[in-house]
Amino acid sequence: MEKLVVKGPTPLKGEVTISGAKNAAVAILPATLLIDGSCTIENLPNISDIKISCDILEKLGAKITWNNKNSITIDTSNLTTTKAPLDLTSKFRASYYMIGAMLSRKGEIEVGMPGGCKLGARPIDQHIKGFERLGASVTVEKGTIYAKAKKLTGCPIYMDIVSVGATINVMLASVLAKGTTIIDNAAKEPHIVDVANFLNTMGADIRGAGTDVIKINGVERLARKCNLFCCS
Repeated sequence: MEKLVVKGPTPLKGEVTISGAKNAAVAILPATLLIDGSCTIENLPNISDIKISCDILEKLGAKITWNNKNSITIDTSNLTTTKAPLDLTSKFRASYYMIGAMLSRKGEIEVGMPGGCKLGARPIDQHIKGFERLGASVTVEKGTIYAKAKKLTGCPIYMDIVSVGATINVMLASVLAKGTTIIDNAAKEPHIVDVANFLNTMGADIRGAGTDVIKINGVERLARKCNLFCCS
């Protein structure tokens, strides 16, 4: 299609339902892995990435109950494996958030290289740099990412480039780390604030989300139950 022609004036009327933000939802779902308990998330967008994320969580041992097409209750108290299904994680970009969450919760994760839409080169080197600064060892072999850490320890982390994904991923990994993590040159997008608000609702201590410096004071555990409406 070379052009779109709009002829007016034509008054608009009616109403639409605004779904939750996809970029917030695909990060909040992996964040539930940090809870030794359950939470309910509402206003989820009804899209394929959300369904694949839920499939991955179930493969890791989470129990998911669909309350309706836009609301789920997730119980992650009994995770059974740290190996995420490669065929599912390779289908979309945001699967890399499983790394930060599982490193923080279980100390290890095996996940496929993230896939998704073809938007040119989008490396995950800033993610890996952050994990390694926190004390994890990360290797990439034949399309699979292996990450492991005995105990993550908070530290200052400077992002060489502003990266939404890396900012959120390091934030996830830092929540249960020992000590304080400071992310400098952090991304400031609204969904970073959404994820931080979600984590803080569960008992995390994250300050500065929405600015270019985010401070995460590690906590021992997150609340067992919480409810959250995904942002509109």
